[in-house]
Amino acid sequence: MSEIDNDSHYLQPFLDSLWLESGLSKNTVAAYQRDLVSFATWLGKFDVDLAAASRQDILRYQSQRMREGRKVRSEARLLSALRRFYRYLCREEIRDSDPTAQIESPRLGRPLPSSLTEDEVESLLAQPNVDDALGLRDRTMLEVLYATGLRVSELVALTFEQVNMRQGLVRCVGKGNKERLVPLGEISLDWLQQYLLAGRPALLNGKVTDDLFPTKRGKAMTRQAFWYLIKRYAKQANIEKDLSPHTLRHAFATHLLNHGADLRIVQLLLGHSDLSTTQIYTHVAKERLKTLHAQHHPRG
Repeated sequence: MSEIDNDSHYLQPFLDSLWLESGLSKNTVAAYQRDLVSFATWLGKFDVDLAAASRQDILRYQSQRMREGRKVRSEARLLSALRRFYRYLCREEIRDSDPTAQIESPRLGRPLPSSLTEDEVESLLAQPNVDDALGLRDRTMLEVLYATGLRVSELVALTFEQVNMRQGLVRCVGKGNKERLVPLGEISLDWLQQYLLAGRPALLNGKVTDDLFPTKRGKAMTRQAFWYLIKRYAKQANIEKDLSPHTLRHAFATHLLNHGADLRIVQLLLGHSDLSTTQIYTHVAKERLKTLHAQHHPRG
C-alpha cells in the first residue's frame, strides 16, 4: 500500500465511530484524522498497511518525529489517535492485538495558562471604539467572554435563542454537545442591551441572521477572526504577555478563584467534565497570592 486517504477501508468507519460514540470535538477528530493519515503515508513508503502496523513501526515513526523536533503535546495526541484506532480494530475483530499496548505515553508537563490581571482585563475591554457598530460588537463580545468564561468557539457560535436577557443567562453548547447555563452578570448584560439596540441593527443594515455576533456580511464570525481582534486590542492596550484565544477564559477562572469562588462551581461554569482540568487554575491563583505577599508583606 503506497498511501492512504480519507476513504480508507478502515479509517473512515473509525472516524465515523468517533463522531457517534466518543463525544470528541470536531477539532479533535480532525486532528486525529490528520495524524492517522500522516502515519499511513509514512507506512506506505515501506509498503505497510495502516491496519497492519506493528509496535516497531510505531516506535520508528515516533523516533523520526522526535528527531524532527515535534512537541511533546503533538506526540501525545498522535499516540492517543493510534490507541483509539487500533483498539477500534481489535473491537471490530480486524486485529488480534493492539500494537500501542506496550508504548508509554509522553510525559506532559502542565504549563500554567497565560492569564491577565484584573487591571489588564479592564484595559483590554476598554480598547474597542464603542461609537461605531463594529467597536460596540467587539466590546460586547469581550465583556461576554470575560463574564462567562466561554470558549472562543462557543462565543462566536452563539445565537439569539441561547441568550435569556430576562434571566441573565446564556445556554452554551460545549464539547461533546454538552449544554450548560452560565450567568452573564450585570455589566455584560448592559453591554448586550446596548449592542442589540444600536450596534447589531446598524451592523447588519437589513440583513437577517440568527447569529448573535455577526460580521458586516451577516455571517458568523470565525474563531480565527476573533482571535485576531483580541491580539489587536491587546497590542493597543500595551499588553505584552503571550496571549492565547483562551486568555479571557483563563482570567475568568483565575479571578473567580482569587475572589473565593468554589472550585466545583468554576468547573461547572467552564464546562469541564473532570475537576482535575479545573484545578490548574488554583495553581495560577496561588502564584498570584504568593506574588502579592512578596510585594506587600513586610517579611515578604
